[in-house]
Amino acid sequence: MTISADQLRALQIVERTASSLSVVGIATIIITFFSSRYFRNPIDRLILINAFYNAFDVTATLISLSGPAAGNGSALCQFQGFLMQMFPLADVLWTLAMAIDVFLIVYYQYDANALRRLEIKYIGAITAITFTPAFVFLFIHTAEKGHMYGSVTLWCAIAPKWVMFRIIFYYAPIWIIIGIVFILYCMVGWKIVKGKRALRSIESDIIPLDLQQTAEKDDDDNTTESTQNTKSTEGAEGTTRNAIGLAVSSSTRTLGPHTSMHGGMAASAPTTKGHTAKAWSRDGTESISPLRPVDNFGSSPDQSGSASFSMSPSLSSHKWQANRSALSLRQYLLMPVMFFVVLMVIWVAPTTNRLLSFVEPSFVSFPLYIAVGATGSLRGFWNGCVFLAVGLRSRQSQRRLEAVRPGHYR
Repeated sequence: MTISADQLRALQIVERTASSLSVVGIATIIITFFSSRYFRNPIDRLILINAFYNAFDVTATLISLSGPAAGNGSALCQFQGFLMQMFPLADVLWTLAMAIDVFLIVYYQYDANALRRLEIKYIGAITAITFTPAFVFLFIHTAEKGHMYGSVTLWCAIAPKWVMFRIIFYYAPIWIIIGIVFILYCMVGWKIVKGKRALRSIESDIIPLDLQQTAEKDDDDNTTESTQNTKSTEGAEGTTRNAIGLAVSSSTRTLGPHTSMHGGMAASAPTTKGHTAKAWSRDGTESISPLRPVDNFGSSPDQSGSASFSMSPSLSSHKWQANRSALSLRQYLLMPVMFFVVLMVIWVAPTTNRLLSFVEPSFVSFPLYIAVGATGSLRGFWNGCVFLAVGLRSRQSQRRLEAVRPGHYR
């Protein structure tokens, strides 16, 4: 079976229409990131960087069938083949980078600065891994098989005569990376479940971060001021020590001051007079605020603004604090997980087509080509949808919490 001229025109329309939607998705990510300070946490930054890689990917899909039509040896076909080899694989690797960030946040409490220091390493590694083979393949040519980059009907990529290279250097790495990402998210999920805290309803848009049980309640009547200090700190740590997104300053009996950043949250645990605590905003900026003495802990702030906010030992305060930390998990876990789900869906059709073509070289399916052309051209569009939808939903949850305690969530 061969593809007719009318079917080829239909494929080109599908590819370029889907690619145009991807251009809109990429533009949405870039504009949203730079116009809203809320969309600037480390995960958002990785998504932004990936958007620029997606722009080159979309360039290849916009070329569409013009590449094969120009001939396998043409500069246009070779350029399209180079783009199709490098940037779809880079998209998968950026999903792995997001999973690594989530893993480091949950297991090692990485803060914004630590995660940002990894970005240049991600860029260097991903660019080197994808650029090297894509560039080398430009110079591979034999009299028997011709150029390595050639027509695969939808666009130019590694030609069918070089199919083993296509599997080894393209599809195999993609699914190996997908498997690694899946394992990382399973480990993160296990860590959360291990904390013995049930996930809240999806309708409430809240997923708790706490990984340990709440510490025993303070007993102010039977302890000295020193003991009050220690227990108050431990009471706060019970819900925040392993919660992503809270900055905790512990007492002298514990390991000393601790800080951690995630999302747009900052909290301070009680400490002795003169101590300070670091707080991180969602965009990664750091502020240092002095903390009130323990004997004033929970009281209203004085005129000098000696604390950014006070944590009431009441149950309602603890619930509010847990809700705040939950917003962080939505940004640092749910968004990259959604990217991963979309990634798997996108690669089902192309992989199926390649495997069937490998088993039966004469296999041709127009509906499958349509699916491959559409999904392969929509990567930027789906990335933009996930970025905007998940981010806005989390923003709505933050605003609901701000309405409960206005002025406390910055």
